[in-house]
Amino acid sequence: MTTKLNVFAEQFAIAGTFTISRGSKTVADVVRVTLTRDGQVGQGECVPYARYGESMAQTVAAIEALAPAIANGLDRAGLQSALPPGAARNAIDCAFWELEAKLAGVSVAELAGVSMPESIVTAYTISLGTPEAMATAARAARDYPLLKLKLGGVGDRERLAAVREAVPQARLVVDANEAWVPDDLAANLLACRAVGIELVEQPLPAGNDAALADIEHLVPICADESAHGLATLGTLVGRYDAVNVKLDKTGGLTEALDLVRAGKAKNLKIMVGCMVATSLSMAPAALLAGQADWCDLDGALLLAADRPGGFKFADGVMRAGGIWGGRPA
Repeated sequence: MTTKLNVFAEQFAIAGTFTISRGSKTVADVVRVTLTRDGQVGQGECVPYARYGESMAQTVAAIEALAPAIANGLDRAGLQSALPPGAARNAIDCAFWELEAKLAGVSVAELAGVSMPESIVTAYTISLGTPEAMATAARAARDYPLLKLKLGGVGDRERLAAVREAVPQARLVVDANEAWVPDDLAANLLACRAVGIELVEQPLPAGNDAALADIEHLVPICADESAHGLATLGTLVGRYDAVNVKLDKTGGLTEALDLVRAGKAKNLKIMVGCMVATSLSMAPAALLAGQADWCDLDGALLLAADRPGGFKFADGVMRAGGIWGGRPA
């Protein structure tokens, strides 16, 4: 009954270039974990994120270091204190969920006590660029019901106007990735309201978001870089209207489920988000979709090619492809 851990560093090409305020990339680096016991295999995937001090090498090493403890009986409950919230714990946590479900002969959704929607409307991301480039990209994606615009500070009002003119009927949310400054906040929020933006993600740097408590929220504001696991939830109240729950930040589905419940109890709306990764990362997060106000799970859609068995996407609607989720193999 020994549980064997394996870890793999993998790379997937992005379709084109993914650009946010902090830079651009053309590949997605992911870490995949498998846990094997009694003939059943559970998988998990994570994305080490430099913004949070993570690297591929550090994440792989942290995961590999737990192999002896897992072989000796460390389980998902023990994992929560064995590693802090972050990418490494996420991959192992999700692998444990699938392994437990397969050993029990149930789906992960049943094991977690949640309902998995048959289909999910996900945001489709428009990378940061010139107003003209973003308008062109938005026009090409006009069949998607919800677009997420990456913003970058200077020129954002022009970007907003250009995209809205290009796609007058689309639902829009924006993500500044900490690129705004307090002096521009009121004018930028006013511009967002003028073009019908539904949500503004992380306008200010995480260490400078106290200013959000002293300004009118003309558009709901969502915490991303300021929100990690349960320990950070208390700092969001009074500053934010919503929280972006990403499993790579919460350290897995276990704490993400708790964060959603706790966030709702504090009257925060919920966005379920992701990094650029394969459907193996999207699948555990999709279990939160039924409790979310917005879903941003297009990570696999941004790749040149997903893993086999990944989600099926059609005009921003995603349906499960069987890559993860429990029941005996």
